[in-house]
Amino acid sequence: MPIAPDAAHPHGTARYRDMREAIDRLREELPGKFEVTKEGIVHDMMSPGGPHEVTAARISRRLESVMPENLLAHTGTPDVEHEAEGIVRHPDVIVLDWDDLDVETSLAPHTLLAVVEVVSRSNPDNDWVSKTRDYPLMGIPVYALFDPRTGTGAVLSGIHSTPDGPRYAVREDFVYGEDVTIASWTISTEGLPRYA
Repeated sequence: MPIAPDAAHPHGTARYRDMREAIDRLREELPGKFEVTKEGIVHDMMSPGGPHEVTAARISRRLESVMPENLLAHTGTPDVEHEAEGIVRHPDVIVLDWDDLDVETSLAPHTLLAVVEVVSRSNPDNDWVSKTRDYPLMGIPVYALFDPRTGTGAVLSGIHSTPDGPRYAVREDFVYGEDVTIASWTISTEGLPRYA
């Protein structure tokens, strides 16, 4: 749910910095996940738990079991930030080189090989709509969505230019139980939990 004005305001850079500082303060006081998008600050009020966290952890482990040793499927912090576009996102799983994780601040999107989102029960449009727009704009080459509401998902890739800006050209849908390929790595979706 957007709770602040558009970052692309005529004074966009200053407004973006204000929103960035605001989410850093809010994280200390309120539960949930805060991000900055083109619409403003998004707050997913529900702290992820249960099926959401189990799905992210299983995907992380499964990816790491098939990736080279120098890569990591990370489920922690930091944020991914594209200041020029006024976007801060906090993916559920990020795939990157171990060396690129060694930063004091936010990660640069160009260091990521893929991101994975487990669709939020309380704000699914943030994952299916806003992030589908923001991640290619940030230059993230592969975006995988796992949706515990429906037991389905999609892998988006092939960034290309459109009149509305960069978008993913390729969408590969899957249902839980099938194998899915994220970037160069194929994993099982067997046994992933669903929301009750």
